[in-house]
Amino acid sequence: MRIGFKLSWILFASIFISCKDKPVDEAFVDTKAPDSIREVKKAEEKSRPRTKEDIVLKKELTFDKYTLEDNYPYKDTTRIFQWDKIKEKLAYVENFQSEKITYAILQNYKNKNGEAPTVKNFVRNEYTRVADTLGVERYQSAPLYIPGETQTPTIYGRDGSLVKLISSDTLDMVRIQGISFSGTWDVPKRYIKTLGDNIRFNHIVVVDVTNQNITLIEKSGSEWFIRSMNPATSGVHNPPYAMETPVGLFIIQENKTKMFYQKDGSTEIEGYAPYASRFTNGGYIHGVPTNNPEGIIIEYSPTLGTIPRSHMCVRTASSHAKLIFDTAKPLQSLVFVID
Repeated sequence: MRIGFKLSWILFASIFISCKDKPVDEAFVDTKAPDSIREVKKAEEKSRPRTKEDIVLKKELTFDKYTLEDNYPYKDTTRIFQWDKIKEKLAYVENFQSEKITYAILQNYKNKNGEAPTVKNFVRNEYTRVADTLGVERYQSAPLYIPGETQTPTIYGRDGSLVKLISSDTLDMVRIQGISFSGTWDVPKRYIKTLGDNIRFNHIVVVDVTNQNITLIEKSGSEWFIRSMNPATSGVHNPPYAMETPVGLFIIQENKTKMFYQKDGSTEIEGYAPYASRFTNGGYIHGVPTNNPEGIIIEYSPTLGTIPRSHMCVRTASSHAKLIFDTAKPLQSLVFVID
């Protein structure tokens, strides 16, 4: 009995000592591990690609003229602002801006950097102009070559397209990765304008060619704010002169207080459009055209928000065009054209 008692006591004492020591280790794990786990989860969350569900988009208008509702009647149907699709575009911006990128844009307005060579498989479109199989015209575009192939380009990159620089822009052929389009390509350096790696695109203009509306969106902190919701008129496919506004992502390249335009088929100046912001080729966001080079600015037109009728450009109320002109600065602001 005594031997059994002693053994029981020894066993109890060893368990007591073991249990007494164990909480010290558990306390270490309990106090340190959660912080570590939280840091890991925080890092994982930060690096996780954003989706439309992550985008906080608030309506705080700074322009309150001609404002449309989220859903609004048009003839015998309903038109909308495609907020889900817009959030997808904003998530895309969030994702590429989370990387360390040296930005650049493709430029060849009016072929000022030289007419692009003919691509391998070209077509002639309804405007009788050479285009690639994706429908991008040779005129005003940059030639894109498969890396390592320097004889003939494969496709064209639109003027105003945003890209990521992979190689030095001092080389004769610069390697890029598309942001406005997919793939990795080589392009002659004369078609490249380098923007640097410290740009933040906090102003986005979204043009909806299906619903014929336009919105200005501004980022402040971690949130995006809707600043305007207005009717617009996009370009119409009507050869040989009028062209539809191309769908895609572009960067605003220049502003013109008055963008003078010529009469179709002539070099005669027919009139001007006020507060014009050019984003691709001859495509501008501008106010209501005045068919008189010396005429006064026209504020609004009842055709806004109806059907496409412009020559690639996007029309909106002149005071709204001025808001975009003043807010969305060249080489710092993006334009999404959605359908």
